Amino acid sequence: MRQAGTALVAALCALALPACATRADDPPRHAAASSAAPQAEQRRPNIVFIMSDDHAYQAVSAYGGEIGRLAPTPNIDRIAREGAIFVNSYVTNSLCGPSRATMLTGQFSHLHGFTRNGERFDNAAWNWVREIGAAGYQTALFGKWHLNYSPEGAGIQTWKVLDDQGKYYNPDIITPEGRSVVEGYATDLVTDFSLDWLEEERDPDRPFAILIHHKAPHRNFMPAIRHLQKYLGTEFPVPTNYFDHYDGRPAAAAQEMTIYEDMYEGHDLHMTEAEGSNELRFDRWPDDFARMTPEQRAAWDARMQASNDAMNEAGLAGRELALWKYQRYMKQYLATVAAVDDSVGRVLDWLEANGLDDNTIVVYTSDQGFYLGEHGWFDKRFMYEESLRTPLVMRFPGRIAPGTRVEAPVQNVDYAPTFLDFAGLPVRDAIQGRSLREVVDGDAPADWREDIYYHYYEYPGFHSVRAHYGVRTDRYKLIRFYGDINQWEFYDLATDPGEMHNRIDDPAAQPIVARLKTRLEALRAQYRDSDGPAVRDPLTAVAKGRRDAQAAAGIGHHAH
Repeated sequence: MRQAGTALVAALCALALPACATRADDPPRHAAASSAAPQAEQRRPNIVFIMSDDHAYQAVSAYGGEIGRLAPTPNIDRIAREGAIFVNSYVTNSLCGPSRATMLTGQFSHLHGFTRNGERFDNAAWNWVREIGAAGYQTALFGKWHLNYSPEGAGIQTWKVLDDQGKYYNPDIITPEGRSVVEGYATDLVTDFSLDWLEEERDPDRPFAILIHHKAPHRNFMPAIRHLQKYLGTEFPVPTNYFDHYDGRPAAAAQEMTIYEDMYEGHDLHMTEAEGSNELRFDRWPDDFARMTPEQRAAWDARMQASNDAMNEAGLAGRELALWKYQRYMKQYLATVAAVDDSVGRVLDWLEANGLDDNTIVVYTSDQGFYLGEHGWFDKRFMYEESLRTPLVMRFPGRIAPGTRVEAPVQNVDYAPTFLDFAGLPVRDAIQGRSLREVVDGDAPADWREDIYYHYYEYPGFHSVRAHYGVRTDRYKLIRFYGDINQWEFYDLATDPGEMHNRIDDPAAQPIVARLKTRLEALRAQYRDSDGPAVRDPLTAVAKGRRDAQAAAGIGHHAH
């Protein structure tokens, strides 16, 4: 890994920030001349935290995969090229609301209390945005909140958020003044709101933290009109396990998230009823299309009609239809990503045009990973690699060396302490993550984590993924599913990166499994997680815990 230099610590301390020690001969802070305060404020780094929803790391070209080669993300890649890319970035609970609460609080789901979608986050709870706002930062949030109705009371000074999951076209926007429909495309609107705030409301004498949180590319994968035909004619590689039979993996077999069986043909895949018709097939939530203006819908249909007509004329069925659905999903998903990449470029260009790029930390991530046909799936939730991993890139000129590649395992529980650290504020004892400055500033410290802990809760719920927890090391993964399916799974990622062969009963694997169970016990104790069955509880035992899977909340909003 290229070194980011040691200048960061000295630079932060030189700014006389609260986290840096005061020498005995320093004058009291309150005695400083008032005219010096704006200068000190300006020298604290600004923070631009851009987050998308359900953006697979496989679909970020900086990660070097085949999908990224066919559908590049040049602006997100720009952050990685000019700063750091985290190649082992993971979530603690692969679900929208719980992940967002973890990023705000620096805690695992069982401590911040938001374990599954449909619950309500306590806006009065501590969060890093409120903390840096109290320390003099100007703070704002635009886009997806998805923790309750709005950020009212969460300590974010300015906000405009999408209603619930949000709609792609002409979404309802909630502000402190109320809710109204705003015409436009959600990704572009969120970017417009953000740049307008930076232009018109930002105080140039104060550091700022702006959270730009997109709905895209979340289901139902509606691209901007300008990108609808972006991948027309592109054939994306079909995963080798697209037609997975889930042998030895009963929880995987019980899910309801396959592209070819569980996607809604109208709502998700935008398929029409017949050749020459623009009537969608089964569309469970028609408001996504009904709220489009006549002009928007006409432009949509004009770009989609030929492809739908060809599909209907071909009369596809069985395997051929399943493969066609994969290509349609990928084209729509990746075209939806394209507007997010456009947005990142607009923000980076604005920072540079206004001379703020050198003193601004830019972070791009997603709330979790996503399946792009692996195991036949879309969505997330499982502890398998594609939803456990999430993209993470970070730029801070002069502090993070261009081209830095971070191999150390990191999690979204680390974001809150990272932002506090860069802002020069102390990290609270209640935070369970660590500042990423420790790993972008050079080689990871000797006591950095060697493995990561994961816990998913939402069952029953959409897609029927059973509750489970587990540990992932650099090579191995051990998962315990619980509830109506009690099952251990063990994978050697070096020999089975696709996680197709559950070796939990392999006699040769038992010494490793035993070590991982001991490690899993230690991690559950470290993170104070007693939910679900204990590691040593037999599989025949009834799963127990405050939030036992069988007692989980019912199905929430459709797009979860």
